[in-house]
Amino acid sequence: MGTLYEDIIDCGGEIFGEEHLATLRECVQCGKCTGGCPSGRNTALRTRKLMQMALLDMREEIFNSPELWFCSTCYTCYERCPKGVKVTDVIRTIRNLAAKEGHMSVPHRMIGVYVMKTGHAVPIGPDQMKLREAVGLDSQPPTAQKHKDQLEQVQAIFKATHYDAMIDFDWGTMTLKGMDKGGKK
Repeated sequence: MGTLYEDIIDCGGEIFGEEHLATLRECVQCGKCTGGCPSGRNTALRTRKLMQMALLDMREEIFNSPELWFCSTCYTCYERCPKGVKVTDVIRTIRNLAAKEGHMSVPHRMIGVYVMKTGHAVPIGPDQMKLREAVGLDSQPPTAQKHKDQLEQVQAIFKATHYDAMIDFDWGTMTLKGMDKGGKK
């Protein structure tokens, strides 16, 4: 484990390219990312603060901060940055690092639960099924929620990559360990 900056490059470089994530070093703390952030208007997310903390190697502070999980990945910061910092991709990479070290918000872990149970991050429920039928569609789209064999493939991938363990998924209750089937403690 190196500095947080080095780990960002190592972890995300394979996906985004090292030079892409190295743009973090170009951050001049101008605040355009924070000023334009739709999530920041409704939450404590301060994108500029996360970039500064990453550059200052404040790994534990970032990993333990709920702010890390407030980003909606809308890419507004990315598009507005005058220095070309790939802010959203840096945040996504930091989240991956945090998750690997056991830091992930419950709502984000619940998305994993939904995907493992239904094949969808936002499962299609009875109300959505009725709406689909009202506009002439099948009640369910032809996805993993409808096709058991596809759902089993998704679940096999989660098991093979150990994502189920990363989010503390309980295969017996089909939810997070320590929670009931409705996702409550």
